[in-house]
Amino acid sequence: MTARAPLAPWQARVYDHLVSVHEADRLGHGVLFAGPAGIGKRAVVERLAQRVLCRQPAADGQPCFECRSCHLIAAGTHPDYAYVSFIPNKEGTKLRTEIVIDQVRELSERLALTPQYGGAQVAIIDPADAINHAASNALLKTLEEPQPGRYLWLLTAHPARLSATIRSRCHRVEFRLPARDEALAWLATQGHAAAAATEALDAARGHPGLAHEWSSGGGLALRRAVARDLDSLEQGKASALTTAQAWVADEFAELRLRHAADLALQRASGLTDPGRTRRLAAWFDAANRTRDLLRTTVRADLAVTELLLAWRGDAPAQVARGGRT
Repeated sequence: MTARAPLAPWQARVYDHLVSVHEADRLGHGVLFAGPAGIGKRAVVERLAQRVLCRQPAADGQPCFECRSCHLIAAGTHPDYAYVSFIPNKEGTKLRTEIVIDQVRELSERLALTPQYGGAQVAIIDPADAINHAASNALLKTLEEPQPGRYLWLLTAHPARLSATIRSRCHRVEFRLPARDEALAWLATQGHAAAAATEALDAARGHPGLAHEWSSGGGLALRRAVARDLDSLEQGKASALTTAQAWVADEFAELRLRHAADLALQRASGLTDPGRTRRLAAWFDAANRTRDLLRTTVRADLAVTELLLAWRGDAPAQVARGGRT
């Protein structure tokens, strides 16, 4: 956990609201934090966890960062704080793609204990939409039997993937994209030149977190490469199979598909031909389905090849159903 990193303006607004709710003793047991990936949900809830568990909070609601509780949280060893996310598979070769029932059972047992520091307990599940069916049922029992001073916070960019029953048991806090001027001003404080910040923010469709990430980590260069690949495919200068194999050869496969979907949407927005617009919209949907398939056991190169054949016009746009493994 990053203890003292300043919150972005849109994050600070959510945090200040949550502090006031907590101070009024109206912060419920289960809270669902929903909003776009990369918008800063985790930064806010981690700061809030520090505030809740801090033994000497400041008058403005900020944690002191100096007490033993704050030091333990920063070190990731606080006995009353738990962060649940993906864990390694049985072989230890990679991370699981689901949060499983054993993790939720362990968390429930932990929340049933008396807080060791005598205050509260905070548990964060991130991403909550990765909880599988069995774990979801176990989590529901915990949500239905709240205990005083126990907080269970669920983070997700895809709230609709959670069961309706879990959603109904949680207070919901929304994170929304900030105004364009505010986003550009924040990008400037991160050291991005105005022209580069504008290009990145447009590419990220107004998402400052993604714009910052792509500008700092090569995401914009990857986007330009994806655009060139799509042009080459459309012009018959490249093979769908070869391109697909290159796209899935490293850890950036999902980001390439995100860029590809966005580029299709961008192209569709400038068309006047309803037929072409519908085809690009169908391909946009197919690209996003393929992104989801990459989290399963589907053969990634085959699913992406099918998608790229559709882009080139060699297959219908209703692709990426992923029957092959």
